[in-house]
Amino acid sequence: MFANNVKEKIQNQELTQGAITSLYSPALVEMLGYAGYEFIVLDDEHGAYSGSEMEDMIRTSQLAGIVPIVRVSYDASSIQKALDRGAFGIQVPMVNTVEDAERAVSLAKYPPRGSRGTAFSMRAAGFGFLNNGQFMDDSDDNILVTVQIETMEAVKHFKEIMSVPGVDMAFLGPTDLSVNMGYKKNIGGPEVQETLDSLYQQAEEMNVPIGTIATSQAETEAVAKKGAVFVSLVVTTLIKKALNDSLIR
Repeated sequence: MFANNVKEKIQNQELTQGAITSLYSPALVEMLGYAGYEFIVLDDEHGAYSGSEMEDMIRTSQLAGIVPIVRVSYDASSIQKALDRGAFGIQVPMVNTVEDAERAVSLAKYPPRGSRGTAFSMRAAGFGFLNNGQFMDDSDDNILVTVQIETMEAVKHFKEIMSVPGVDMAFLGPTDLSVNMGYKKNIGGPEVQETLDSLYQQAEEMNVPIGTIATSQAETEAVAKKGAVFVSLVVTTLIKKALNDSLIR
C-alpha cells in the first residue's frame, strides 16, 4: 500500500480536494490526476458499477496518483469488497447512530480491532505477494473511515457518533439533509445551512475533520472557510456546466 496522504492531510486539518463520480471512466480518472485532484470518491451508493469496473477505477486511481475512496452501498458486503479491491477509504452513507458508526469501523478493520474478513488472494493484498501481517496492520492504519451525516437523527447523535474510535471524519450531506428536513424544493436553504453551521461548530469543538461536497471553486472556498478539510467536487455537475457554457444560446 502506498501512503494515504489524504488521510494524513485530514488528520492535520489541511485542505484536500477531490471529486466524486458515479460514472465508469478510467480515462476520466487519469484526467483528474493530471489536473491535480488528490482523491476520487467512487459512488457505489448511487452509481451502477460492476465489481470489475470498480476494481478498474481503483486501479487507475492508484496509477494516476489519486487516493481511491468508495462511497459504499447498503449491501452488507460492500465495505469488504471495496477494501479488498484496493480502496484506501470508505464513505458510509446514512450513519445515524453510534451503532451504525461502530459497525462501519468494525467492517473496515481486521481482528482484533474489527471483524473484517481475511483473505490474501485479493488485489489489496497484492494477490498474496505482500507480507500478510504487515498488510493487515498497514490497512488498519491507512484506511480512511468516513461517516455521512445526512439526517436529523444523525445530527442529534453527532457528538456520540464522532466519538466512536476508528471514525476518522464526518461527511456532511446537504442534499439528503435538506430532504430529510422536509425541504425538497429548497435544497440547502437557510434552515439547512443553520443546521450545517451547528455541525461545523461542534466539529471544531471536538477537533473532528469535516468533509462535504461542492460544485465550484467558489463553493469549495466557502465550505473551506467554514472548516471543511475534505471537499469533493461533483463530476457530473462540472461536466454539465462545461457543456452548457460551450453552447451559443
